[in-house]
Amino acid sequence: MKTGTAPTLADIRAARERIRGAARETPVYVSESFERMTGREVWLKAENLQRTGSFKIRGAVNCVATLSDKERAAGVVAASAGNHAQAVAWAARKAGIDATIFMPQDTPVAKVEATQNYGARIELGGEMFDDAHVNARSYAETSGATFVHPFEDKRVIAGQGTIGLELVEQLPDVGTVVVPIGGGGLAAGIAIAAKELKPGLRIVGVQAAACAPFAGGQSHGFTIAEGIAVKHPGELTTSIVHDLLDDVVTVTDEEISKAIVLSLERAKLLVEGAGAASLAALLAGRVGGEGPVAVLLSGGNIDPSLLITVMRHGLTLAGRYLVARTRIPDRPGELVKLLSLIAKERVNLVSVEHHREGIQLSVTETEVELTLSTRDEAHALGVLEAMQRWGYPVERLR
Repeated sequence: MKTGTAPTLADIRAARERIRGAARETPVYVSESFERMTGREVWLKAENLQRTGSFKIRGAVNCVATLSDKERAAGVVAASAGNHAQAVAWAARKAGIDATIFMPQDTPVAKVEATQNYGARIELGGEMFDDAHVNARSYAETSGATFVHPFEDKRVIAGQGTIGLELVEQLPDVGTVVVPIGGGGLAAGIAIAAKELKPGLRIVGVQAAACAPFAGGQSHGFTIAEGIAVKHPGELTTSIVHDLLDDVVTVTDEEISKAIVLSLERAKLLVEGAGAASLAALLAGRVGGEGPVAVLLSGGNIDPSLLITVMRHGLTLAGRYLVARTRIPDRPGELVKLLSLIAKERVNLVSVEHHREGIQLSVTETEVELTLSTRDEAHALGVLEAMQRWGYPVERLR
């Protein structure tokens, strides 16, 4: 390895002992549904079931556990709007030290409250994460508190690398491991451990297409996988990732959305956007390799309102929701007639809206927008064809 400051396998094993009893050894589940979809054995590493809802607890606990008495007295500080904030707060509470977390001023209340519930003091300010990062660094310099970086820290990388130890032990026959990449700490740690224990193992990193500096793509776009939307990865993590990963691929938000829906529906596992990125890459056919594959579901802290939006969008992409617009005579009984015909196609009506104003219609017509729940894309197409046969002009909106 080119980078001499990277943690070693010994560092990762030491981290495992430090975090034992704090971070859980998360389970792995085989998925017959995803095996049928991909033609290979698929295992899911459920880090979304970890304490605080993500893998971040591993690195945070390991970092805090290495502090000197003087550093413990001064406490820790971090900048985050999500999983890292909760992990540092939890680790500090367990260690009995103070934690101050800087978060952007518009951070969702649920995330702020979750972090406060773990005992941290919250400082809100600035519009973006970069602002919170600057404020946290400044606070560390003036207060003496230890800044806990989310990825560019040898101790944090070693903590995340404990997942690599578990994967090799739990799944000795797996030939490919798929991991999400944001700042690179998770991928770097897993790669160090897994590659040394099993040199022939393929490790594939996944980034959101809207923010993919490791994959040579843009690094400033919005994505529902905000947990891996890191514009500027660390120098240390970049060096490790470039040295040890076999490939880095990207996935779109639409593919991530579909993976969230399928994970919840088929595997009964709730994952956030970043946590679904690895599964999205596998389902999109971008992982490569042959034989059994392990997919890391890195976190499950998805905002409820976003989850509702993503689920509806994902179901629509899968042909499970059909939104269609048509016109009917503006007379009593005409809507009932249309809905009765649709019911015979074994479709559930989700909503119906009338539109009369602001559109060009005959005075004897009204426009109707229908949202229907269908089995799949073929069923949706069949409903559209049936409406045309019945004489209804139909336009598919989604």
